[in-house]
Amino acid sequence: MSKIQLPPQLRKVVDKNLIKSIQAGLENVETALLEAVTHTDPVANVTSRHLLEAGGKRLRPVLVLLGASLGDATKEEVIKAAVVVELTHLATLYHDDVMDRAPLRRGVPTAHEVWGNSVAILTGDLLFARASQIVSRLGGKALSLQADTFERLCLGQLHETLGPQNNEDPIEHYLQVLADKTGSLIAASAELGVVYGGAPDEYREPLRVYGEKVGVAFQLIDDVIDILSEESGKTPGTDLRAGVPTLPTLLLRAQAATDPKALELVEIIDAGLEDDAQLAKAVALLRVHPALEQAYQSAKSWADDAVLALAPLPDSPVKDALRVFAEAVVERQK
Repeated sequence: MSKIQLPPQLRKVVDKNLIKSIQAGLENVETALLEAVTHTDPVANVTSRHLLEAGGKRLRPVLVLLGASLGDATKEEVIKAAVVVELTHLATLYHDDVMDRAPLRRGVPTAHEVWGNSVAILTGDLLFARASQIVSRLGGKALSLQADTFERLCLGQLHETLGPQNNEDPIEHYLQVLADKTGSLIAASAELGVVYGGAPDEYREPLRVYGEKVGVAFQLIDDVIDILSEESGKTPGTDLRAGVPTLPTLLLRAQAATDPKALELVEIIDAGLEDDAQLAKAVALLRVHPALEQAYQSAKSWADDAVLALAPLPDSPVKDALRVFAEAVVERQK
């Protein structure tokens, strides 16, 4: 397994001792992750390691380590907490890829493409089980937080699958799905760091709010990247072509009744984008429509609110790193 590098979001952090400490902690997490997914069963051993060995940003372990750095990030319990959140994240990816019929993840064929849906689903279940084993050894606080987070992950996926119900605002529904599916686990990561790093208990709520808002901002910027980026590892408009709801398209639909350009673009999208020329046309029109900038500004607002949530924390290198991390999330499309 290649060495996991600290996410580029933290390169702007001035305190190099903090960066060195987080990098060392991340290497310990990576070793512990490999141990956690190693099975005596030969089939499970291969399938469980599939996505882990493909790499990943490890954003959730990084936030565990940052939260713990408000206390003592070198504790063994901190590493275990970081392993729990990353295993949980990996498990959701196995399941998400089956539901989305995704062919690739992290540059490699998805598990269901290699072994079929049943094996991919069961491997996700195995990873959830291993995360539960580890979290059970951390005690009641971690168990309660993990259980509550797992419920929100499932509800978020359920609500995304069903879509907005009668009289439910599609944009509010979408933002709640993001908060549940992504924000909840990122929030739990930061909060677990506070708990098991032995930081003051009054830091838990600010870090929880911070993590959830960062998670929503992260996913909203992914919506923008889908339209703008030529370097994101996928063709621009991949989600647009697949009919995946994103904030720019939801904003378009909300404006279609009063904006002829929005209506024209919605009609192009609804007619189908299987043809490359039609996809390119839709992407080009969306790039210059105000809905895309509005989606970006929404992401920026969520990141700004995340930084505001840190106000109760004393000024420190950790607080500075958390601020930089949130601000950098919305710069990924540049």
